[in-house]
Amino acid sequence: MSKTVNIFWFRRDLRLDDNVGFYEALKGEYPVLPLFIFDSEILDKLPKDDARVTFIHETLQEMRNTLQNEHNSSIAIYHGKPLDIYKQLTEEFEIKTVYTNHDYEPYAKERDEAVQSYLESQNIEFKTFKDQVIFEKDEVVKKDGDPYVVYTPYMRTWKEKFKSIDLKIYYTNSYLDNLIEHTRLANLSLSDIGFQKSDQEIAPYDVTPTLIQDYEATRNFPAKDGTSRLGPHLRFGTVSVRKMVKKAIAEDNEIFWQELIWREFFMQILWHFPHTVDKAFKPKYDRIEWRNNEEEFKKWCEGKTGYPLVDAGMRELNETGFMHNRVRMLVGSFLCKHLLIDWRWGEAYFAEKLHDYEMASNVGNWQWVAGSGVDAAPYFRIFNPTSQIKKFDSDHKYIKKWVPEYQELTYPKPMVDHKEARERCLATYKAALN
Repeated sequence: MSKTVNIFWFRRDLRLDDNVGFYEALKGEYPVLPLFIFDSEILDKLPKDDARVTFIHETLQEMRNTLQNEHNSSIAIYHGKPLDIYKQLTEEFEIKTVYTNHDYEPYAKERDEAVQSYLESQNIEFKTFKDQVIFEKDEVVKKDGDPYVVYTPYMRTWKEKFKSIDLKIYYTNSYLDNLIEHTRLANLSLSDIGFQKSDQEIAPYDVTPTLIQDYEATRNFPAKDGTSRLGPHLRFGTVSVRKMVKKAIAEDNEIFWQELIWREFFMQILWHFPHTVDKAFKPKYDRIEWRNNEEEFKKWCEGKTGYPLVDAGMRELNETGFMHNRVRMLVGSFLCKHLLIDWRWGEAYFAEKLHDYEMASNVGNWQWVAGSGVDAAPYFRIFNPTSQIKKFDSDHKYIKKWVPEYQELTYPKPMVDHKEARERCLATYKAALN
């Protein structure tokens, strides 16, 4: 049996600095064994060339290299069910405490409860910390303790509460000598976990002062590269949300700051209302008689609807793993309202394709376009996919990039007539909701 160690379990926090749980582990009295588990429960559901798995693997290898070259340490990387891995680790190491950061998704909560229960049966402590948000769970609620279900009052209370906190950055550099001295900890290649390198790359994020200052003016136009691409980096924790909030404040940009608060709004909704993963927040919306035509869904997925802006968005998603936020609203509305296909179908497709897939935001935004969620678009708000072009891509630059054949005879005719689809949608929703 090896000497006594503490473990820090990396999950959605793939960075060595400003990582709360890692910082707390390093300040403990035992050497820290860094750990990452490729969770087979999650991986088994993914395509074998998933870009997110490639990104996680490459990020971990960079972190390993840093720890090996600069700190005579490493990260132990395993593949399997976390509970099984911990049973294995307790055979190999004398573990005192396992440190990690909170994860709020329903599966993650179940997983952590099972791991904690096992560790406690072995007299091992399990300590978790708030790291991926500024405010979590019920830290921002109404005066009576009820959760906010409308964004604007939530955002105001969030900002008010923020004034009274000290936004600490958790610098780990001076504690990294408390890592376990071991440069040859278990490692795995992508093929070891049954994956191959993806052709898609997760773009680096851009939070330069120029981008943030221009954010409000450019963020609604998909042809402009005016978004930060922060989504996947916040999702996997390759950046710290605390540093991003500090940056938004330093640049004095309310819109950019509020995008970060939106993320936390949806996270606390998922925490308070976990049933919204697959049930409408407003229950009567589960009475809608969806048409769920599989052929039509296939055309939507492939970007062959005959509506150029919808098709451009879907093709961008399929090819790059990214879709501009303004276009996400349109393609989502088109699926639910024009085609009367269940929002859960679209949510699942985005979950597979989006590099920045975040369950809370994805479910929240899909329910928003369907009209069934918190703070949702009213059901009679139905985007016109043609007039949206005039507003957001008037020179057709975005469309020309992704649908170059849109003016040719080979381009399909619109699969539904906007006016007829709108009337059908209103009648269907009305029948379910009245």
